[in-house]
Amino acid sequence: MTTSATSGTGHPTENSMRRALKRARDGVALDVAEAAVLLRARGAALDDLVASAGRVRDAGLEAAGRPGVITYSKSVFIPLTRLCRDKCHYCTFVTVPGKLRRAGHGMFMSPDEVLDIARKGAAAGCKEALITLGDKPEDRWPEAREWLDAHGYDDTIAYVRAISVRILEETGLLPHLNPGVLSWTDFQRLKPVAPSMGMMLETTATRLWSEPGGPHHGSPDKEPAVRLRVLEDAGRSSVPFTSGLLIGIGETHEERAESLFALRRVSRAYHGVQELIIQNFRAKPDTAMRGMPDAELDELVATVAVARHIMGPSACLQAPPNLVDEEYERLIAAGIDDWGGVSPLTVDHVNPERPWPRIDLLRERSADAGFTLRERLCVYPEFVRRGEPWLDPRLRPHVAALADPETGLAREGALPRGLPWQEPEEAFTATGRTELHRTIDTEGRTADRREDFDEVYGDWGALREAAAPGMAPERLDTDVRAALATAADDPTRLSDEEALALLHADGPALDALTRIADDVRRAAVGDDVTYIVTRNINFTNVCYTGCRFCAFAQRRTDADAYTLSLDQVADRAQQAWDVGAVEVCMQGGIHPDLPGTAYFDIARAVKERVPGMHVHAFSPMEVVNGASRTGLSIREWLIAAKEAGLDSVPGTAAEILDDEVRWILTKGKLPAATWIEVIETAHSLGIRSSSTMMYGHVDQPRHWLGHLRTLAGIQQRTGGFTEFVTLPFIHTNAPVYLAGIARPGPTVRDNRAVTAMARLLLHPHIPNIQTSWVKLGTEGAAEMLRSGANDLGGTLMEETISRMAGSSYGSYKSVRDLVAVAEAAGRPARPRTTLYGEVPEERRHAATASDGHLPELLPVLDQGLSHG
Repeated sequence: MTTSATSGTGHPTENSMRRALKRARDGVALDVAEAAVLLRARGAALDDLVASAGRVRDAGLEAAGRPGVITYSKSVFIPLTRLCRDKCHYCTFVTVPGKLRRAGHGMFMSPDEVLDIARKGAAAGCKEALITLGDKPEDRWPEAREWLDAHGYDDTIAYVRAISVRILEETGLLPHLNPGVLSWTDFQRLKPVAPSMGMMLETTATRLWSEPGGPHHGSPDKEPAVRLRVLEDAGRSSVPFTSGLLIGIGETHEERAESLFALRRVSRAYHGVQELIIQNFRAKPDTAMRGMPDAELDELVATVAVARHIMGPSACLQAPPNLVDEEYERLIAAGIDDWGGVSPLTVDHVNPERPWPRIDLLRERSADAGFTLRERLCVYPEFVRRGEPWLDPRLRPHVAALADPETGLAREGALPRGLPWQEPEEAFTATGRTELHRTIDTEGRTADRREDFDEVYGDWGALREAAAPGMAPERLDTDVRAALATAADDPTRLSDEEALALLHADGPALDALTRIADDVRRAAVGDDVTYIVTRNINFTNVCYTGCRFCAFAQRRTDADAYTLSLDQVADRAQQAWDVGAVEVCMQGGIHPDLPGTAYFDIARAVKERVPGMHVHAFSPMEVVNGASRTGLSIREWLIAAKEAGLDSVPGTAAEILDDEVRWILTKGKLPAATWIEVIETAHSLGIRSSSTMMYGHVDQPRHWLGHLRTLAGIQQRTGGFTEFVTLPFIHTNAPVYLAGIARPGPTVRDNRAVTAMARLLLHPHIPNIQTSWVKLGTEGAAEMLRSGANDLGGTLMEETISRMAGSSYGSYKSVRDLVAVAEAAGRPARPRTTLYGEVPEERRHAATASDGHLPELLPVLDQGLSHG
């Protein structure tokens, strides 16, 4: 039997309040129901709650090395545009084009107007430029679109990026961006120009958005699920992010508690929420909610205290000081440790009727409560000290010029001055001490995991919970015999239910499935097993993306980290050409120091040295990285890459094209929709690609089916895929496996079923199915050739990614080795080009003469060394 925590009047019972207060005092984790009870605390109960919350805060400040310190940021408020596509019923910040025109204003602030405010702020000792604007105004207002077009910007985000660079270069202020709802790609575009960003969650109460008359009704960007996704994408992108609640807009105490727990979940999963703002609603004239009562001070104090208990001692909590009628001591007692941005120069354009308090007054009142007021930067001290990947290298000099290196707070007496914001001039400086083919993992790191294993990938506990549902295979009732009959008759007619049944096939049913797939293969492409003489060049393994399946990525300070120079890349391409290669496949980590144009330099270096070499390079993740760093669109960047020498792109970074799985596998890699956008854009420009699927980790056959259907759909639209490559997950050194979340790779059954079903589900759209000898070995690859595959991939000559993940099958196969794999499957073999064309006789002869063997493998650093 359970008892209600509230009485019939909606007030908490004395017992439930007493029990919840005791749990808070004792430091026991609260649940949503208990938090909702405490949000109603008043009088002596509220005093009790506030006292325990203050103790939690004090413990956190002590642990952070700043006991008794309350912070603020000295800022200027820049309302870049007051146009917005949303219609929040309490907002006076947003206006319409006609009013702007009548007041003599443009649709956006001009660069001169922005820089005038920023320069005055710098002169007054401000260090933060708070850039606030409405959501995607060009989607609603033609006047906003016309302004952007006239000034040469594709969208509002492009202008935000450009003006942020101007602020950094001309004033030295640090931009803190509040542009509303951002996509994952938007974060990649803005991260290089702003140390921190923010967006209020406000509430997770969907009814306040979905029901007519609600404060957010008619505002697409205020849907709680959309806003939570933004917070998650910020964490995935390693962006220090500010969020918070707006209380008193019609939510219940239970809904407010649920909102706090949603914020805690995101904070724990990604460690990227730098600050939570608890803001009280204040009604404004000329708004639809003008008659709604203001949130009472007790409501705000109770919410701050409950937020402190839920978020814990290490969280940073703020309440805007201009909205509390100088009741500063009560908020300090309740557990805040920050006053937010306070401007000596500009008004709060969101609450213009409420002026900022003087900083001297805040200092005095904080001291009265026993606290020292200290200035911080827009990016919180913890993230200043963390450095990469939270701070982009282009911003490090700007932050370092203003930060105290010991505390991460603002350096006393520091005045902002403009510093260049630019791509590093020396894009490729050879670094690292290892010889790629031999010594990585034998002379470098010897432990099975990085020393930052528990921090860099996010919260493993939260991931285990998220992964659990996908780890349980579902029961199937579909008749496998009927599905086999459909597959044999016409595989294009397979329903999803039949395909799923076949992906689960085992025993005699699996044998029958692979025979059918092999028959379809024979009819589609014949018996020849194709292969390509190619060299993999992984030009750097420095990467901070945080993919949880990847053992290749290293920090720049790790023992096994390396970066090749352009000459070293070209030398490797020349070597490969000399022994008969027709292709180099080039991919690397997302190195924070490499500019977005570095990829063009790599392609150009190879083409200049070996004009006839096909450059197959740059995964969709690298394409997005290059585009976001250069400020180009994906299309513009790909056009420039093609002009530099790019011939085709690998369809890697796909993993599983299902975000449910992707966000467990990867912390910061591009979402499925962005991968598809890159690939389809490349195809539209005549840049063809492979397609891939990595399986056998936290996925299930239903995910494989969705992935294969997605690829088939893309191919029907574009015709740009050359082949499909199966990539079995190698678990040995993968962090997600070492954390006990992923399976130890696919079984032999899985490999056979995936290969066979790829043949059937992609027929007739993608005729070439490739198996990976690197990941499966000779016998495994031969088995896949009997299960529907017709291609063995390449000689590679050097393949660091799979080997660092723990593959035991080496990084090289000679031409004879690949022919032997085909013969083991009872089939003839022949070489091919990247696009599955005939190989010129001269190339065949060179490959035959050398058997694809390199005369030597070059070291990374000492060019004078020669290794046999």
